Amino acid sequence: MAGITDHAFRVICKEHGAEYMVTEMISAKGIHFGSEKTKMLTYFTDYERPIAAQIFGSEPSILAESAQTLAHFDAIDINMGCPMRKIVGNGEGCALMLDPQRVADCIRAVVKAVNIPVTVKIRSGWNSESINAVEIAQIAEAEGVSAIVVHGRTRAQMYAPPVDLDIIRKVKEAVKIPVIGNGGIENAVDIEKMFNETGCDGVMIARGALGNPWIFSNKTPTIEERIATAIRHAELLAEFKGETMGTLEARKHFAWYIKGIKGAGTARNRINTAKSIAEMKEIVYELRV
Repeated sequence: MAGITDHAFRVICKEHGAEYMVTEMISAKGIHFGSEKTKMLTYFTDYERPIAAQIFGSEPSILAESAQTLAHFDAIDINMGCPMRKIVGNGEGCALMLDPQRVADCIRAVVKAVNIPVTVKIRSGWNSESINAVEIAQIAEAEGVSAIVVHGRTRAQMYAPPVDLDIIRKVKEAVKIPVIGNGGIENAVDIEKMFNETGCDGVMIARGALGNPWIFSNKTPTIEERIATAIRHAELLAEFKGETMGTLEARKHFAWYIKGIKGAGTARNRINTAKSIAEMKEIVYELRV
């Protein structure tokens, strides 16, 4: 969800019933070296609370330092689940699960560095031959983590089906801290299934909210509501990042919001060449008729 779950996206989700927010992945090294681009990822408002800063890295001392810098958030979440090549290639994200000792060292350093809850997000494992979510969860619990999110896919799967609900259940049975189920949640039926089959304490929704913040309230929006929310989202982006950047980033969100509406394909092509939010609004207004 890098490049997606920014301030504007979180506000939209909150307005539609989301109870807890997590930032985009924030590089611990980026915080350490004072990257302006990284600092932008840390922006939030009180309206978004409770909110966790999700950090990634592989060096305990730098993770701890970044956690201290971000201690004004309500929690720190350590990402040990990202499967992207540029992340795991540096030994970060899901690659950490291949080194349980480093997992322990990283978590211990962050927990000691801050006085707010620390959580961890993991996957079921690296691949089908390395399913070690239970081991990593037990390490996390022993090192003082307050909750753990388990994505029921391996790194090798990326985002391909199926989602292994059984491994989430095994993690839940193996630890006493809250376990949050994640992966493949697209509607209320998926949410109920996750709860029923895993016994998890909560559900984390990611890609299922793209163009569909109504997933948090289990509501089916009208076309008018979809268009109105798409426009509000775009305006928030422009307010937060400026008209030029906001227009560029709004393109993908408009595509998600209008998917399936008659004429969406043509509208999407026009939106992708639009030069302003106002122009985009005129394009999607035509979908109402």
